[in-house]
Amino acid sequence: MDNNCIFCKIVRGEIPSAKIYEDDKTLAFLDIVPVNIGHALVIPKEHFKDIHEVPEDLVGHMMKIVKKVSSALRTSLPCDGVNVNMNNEGAAGQVVFHAHIHVIPRHAGDGFELWHGKRKYQENEMQKVSRKVSLAIA
Repeated sequence: MDNNCIFCKIVRGEIPSAKIYEDDKTLAFLDIVPVNIGHALVIPKEHFKDIHEVPEDLVGHMMKIVKKVSSALRTSLPCDGVNVNMNNEGAAGQVVFHAHIHVIPRHAGDGFELWHGKRKYQENEMQKVSRKVSLAIA
C-alpha cells in the first residue's frame, strides 16, 4: 500500500467510495468524475503503479472482474455499448498512478470520442516494427 495513493485510501476505507464489487484481490467502484453514469474502475487492492508492475495472474483476474462489471452495466443501465480502457503512464493519460481499468457505459452520440488513426507507416516500416516487437516479446 502507498500511504499517499487515493486508491489505496479507498481500499483501506479512509475515503468513501461507491463500491460495486469486491473480493480478496480487487475492488470495483464508480468513478467520481464519470464519462457517463455508471463509469466504473476496477483496481487491484495491492498497490501497483501500472500494468507493467501488476503480476500476470492478477491482470487476468482483473479482466474477469472487468467482464463481470461490463455485463452488469449492460443489464442494469440502459447503454448501447461499453468501453474497457487502461491508461499506463502519464503520456498515455494515467492520472492516478495505481493500476486501474476503466469500464465505461456508452450511448450513441454521447460525445465521448475515441482516437482515429491518422498516422501511416512508411515503406517497410510496419514489417520492421513488427520484427522488433516480436523479438521483444520472445
